[in-house]
Amino acid sequence: MTDRDRPDAIDVDAYLDRIDADVDSLPDPDYETLSRLQAAHVQHVPFENLAIVGHPHREDDRTGDADDGTVLGDGVALDTDALFEKIVERERGGYCFELNGLFHALLASLGYDVDRVAARVVGRDGDARPPANHHANVVHLHRPFVVDVGTGTPQLRQPVPLDGTEVTDDAGVAWRVVDSDRVDAEYETQYREPHQRDWTTRYVFDTTPRDLSYFDATNDYLQTSPESPFATAPTLAIATPDGYRRLDANTHTLVTFHDADDGTSPGPDSVGRDDRTRIEKRTRERPVPPGDWALVAASTFGVDVE
Repeated sequence: MTDRDRPDAIDVDAYLDRIDADVDSLPDPDYETLSRLQAAHVQHVPFENLAIVGHPHREDDRTGDADDGTVLGDGVALDTDALFEKIVERERGGYCFELNGLFHALLASLGYDVDRVAARVVGRDGDARPPANHHANVVHLHRPFVVDVGTGTPQLRQPVPLDGTEVTDDAGVAWRVVDSDRVDAEYETQYREPHQRDWTTRYVFDTTPRDLSYFDATNDYLQTSPESPFATAPTLAIATPDGYRRLDANTHTLVTFHDADDGTSPGPDSVGRDDRTRIEKRTRERPVPPGDWALVAASTFGVDVE
């Protein structure tokens, strides 16, 4: 473990307060606590790339010409102290290298046996590139689990074992980790939204433990390459009890999963595979004028860009 990756670099109580976890009632590290921390994290800390692209309607954020000398799009530094200052002290979000990078430090500080692992998000064309374009965590309890707070949407809200077991979260989204038949990966993390019957592979990975510095090269590439989806347009996302919200440069999107009969949100046990046709995905979009963008980012996603 490098000095920049040391778990004692963080204030655990401040971190737990950031994700609204009760700091006085955490037992010894176990599955139930881990699941609770993961679910709290994705509902309180947004996935966002504003450190890379800045405010979409304020050019000063990207040129460094702001009157007060601050630059929202000042880049991502993979350092535990820098991540803590951004995510906990300034109450910002981040993308996978930041969110899972700092969450690893929290779990290690709480006594979990946790490894950073390198993953690759699979595109619609089936390609998984560039190398190490996703940071995930594997926690070793009575069996190993993928623990991930930086997947974008839909969010992975619970630990998922590496044995193919299906885990369905409170929003009704099912997740599993299965052996990969690819020559370049050990496992595939897959999800299935409650109205769907087919599984989608989110990312592939192997279980080799990595230091945070292992992701430096891809982190630099994703911030600067014109081919990077994180370097061209803003995106914010946060989990809700029955779905998630997204914000791009012009649109605020709310996605919920509801019972098609009575309009109520499904509980974790109410959606079986044979019952999926009763669940509908509702997507509502609202245009966001440039002058209101910062207000929506702050009031709905907790990101103060001013």
